[in-house]
Amino acid sequence: MNPANFFKIKLLWDKFTVNHPKFPRFLQAAAQASLGTGDVVEVKITKASGDTIASNIRLTEEDLELFQEMKDMVMR
Repeated sequence: MNPANFFKIKLLWDKFTVNHPKFPRFLQAAAQASLGTGDVVEVKITKASGDTIASNIRLTEEDLELFQEMKDMVMR
């Protein structure tokens, strides 16, 4: 990744966390949860109009491996 792009994303993330302080705490709690094979992760979006869209996935071993690699990258 281009270092300039990384810096830009970092600045935008910092603004985002100021505007939405509960969301990073949610992500931390989710990262610390003991997710396992067969657990379900769901995402739901509710538009200002009231329309919603939602999706979910049942976690596999491969998903858990991906999450672990992502956590390891963040911790480096």
